[in-house]
Amino acid sequence: MFSGIQDGPGTPPDPAERETRRVRLLAGAQTTLNELADVLAPLATAFGEAGHELYLVGGSVRDAVLGRLGTDLDFTTDARPDTVRGILDAYADTVWDTGIEFGTLSAVKRDGAGVEQQIEITTYRADSYDGVTRNPEVVFGDTLDGDLVRRDFTVNAMAVRLHPDGRHEFVDPLGGMDALLAGVLDTPAAPEQSFADDPLRMLRACRFVSQLGFSLTPRVFRAMTEMTAEIDRITVERIRAELDKTMLGDYPIDGINMLCETGLADRVLPEVPGMKLERDEHMQHKDVYWHSLTVLKQAIDLEPEGPDLVLRWAALLHDVGKPATRAAKPGGGVTFHHHEVVGAKMVRKRMRTLKYSRQMIEEVSGLVFLHLRFHGYGEGQWTDSAVRRYASDAGDLLPRLHRLVRADCTTRNKRRAATLRATYDSLENRIAEIEEKEDLARVRPDLDGNEIMTLLGLKPGPDVGRAWAYLKELRLDRGPLDRDEAEAELRRWWAGLNTTRQNGDLS
Repeated sequence: MFSGIQDGPGTPPDPAERETRRVRLLAGAQTTLNELADVLAPLATAFGEAGHELYLVGGSVRDAVLGRLGTDLDFTTDARPDTVRGILDAYADTVWDTGIEFGTLSAVKRDGAGVEQQIEITTYRADSYDGVTRNPEVVFGDTLDGDLVRRDFTVNAMAVRLHPDGRHEFVDPLGGMDALLAGVLDTPAAPEQSFADDPLRMLRACRFVSQLGFSLTPRVFRAMTEMTAEIDRITVERIRAELDKTMLGDYPIDGINMLCETGLADRVLPEVPGMKLERDEHMQHKDVYWHSLTVLKQAIDLEPEGPDLVLRWAALLHDVGKPATRAAKPGGGVTFHHHEVVGAKMVRKRMRTLKYSRQMIEEVSGLVFLHLRFHGYGEGQWTDSAVRRYASDAGDLLPRLHRLVRADCTTRNKRRAATLRATYDSLENRIAEIEEKEDLARVRPDLDGNEIMTLLGLKPGPDVGRAWAYLKELRLDRGPLDRDEAEAELRRWWAGLNTTRQNGDLS
């Protein structure tokens, strides 16, 4: 069992309830660590025999207490990196030292069930920062307390000492458990100093709001609002990673809203707070910002197999073009004509700035571009050709587009909401019916490029592409053609094209 519990400052309002929860959480953490005895015990023994301390630390302790420990285990020790390397070489299945300049060595150790545990061990640190970058001047420390006080938040500054005899000693000099029980994020040192040392911690605060459902202490919130400009010191790659983790949390609406409330989003994702349009009596419309957060929530409810980053980003940003396209209608009201086109362009620009992959940019912007297409379906008047085009234009994004469109139905009018659902049910059913006969996700012309060149006597060049595009349009309009019909249509098109060229109407 845990022994030698050391408390930090702070007392929740109900000491009895606090103690009950504390005991229950520590007991759960103890059970979790006991299940990892085949990984932890030999490592603790090795460090003990070498005359050194070993602590499980940081997010690993927090997650063990919360009952959500994964396979990433973080440790700290008084042993210097060379000593740690020697211990790991004898203990682990794989060892690498890419972080050794920061005093960190990493390893993989398979547990008794064959699961690979990712192990990271860092020598105590007592770093200093230059106030320009987030990269510290690495200084090894001599005490656990000195190492813990330099961490980002008190809930991440708890530790468990692993003794060679199997005992686990919970250490909490900074009140991390009290903060965890209260569901708040606070910094070990003054938040102004913490965020000046590493501004990325401000984004991490929003990420933890999303992942843990915690709130910020007033002093942390105040420091973040006053220091937003410091985030400009952080690379876009780091910013992108934190934004993605925020989007993938259990409470992303809270995390995104915290980004906006603190003003951080104005620096890293200004399009989102930019959706907070003022409403007046002449231009009534939904609050675009809160509507977008509602769509994000409803899209999450439709995820079939866990978090879908593409769908979540598309849901948040689907109406991002509305502020730029808002216009008053004669007689009152407001329009947002072509906001999906403008929004898709804005999404591509922002995601390129954040250095997302080309595929990610195309998928998210593609969903934003397509999300309004359904509203032309009306009462089901689309021809089969229009249904084919809808599915073909979406391609592999079609399942996500279905979810995004359904999530976008946020009207409070129950009758209208039921009508929208029924109408989209109708469209999905028609797509399924046509899909039974045709491969809509991969619509191709009835003749390929080689067949086109043979039939028309062409060499590779622009005319082959024009012929291919013509046949694809024909395929979308009329469905599959048999070979004779496709060849006859191609010859007819080719003859017409040549006649037009001879008349000088087309080069």
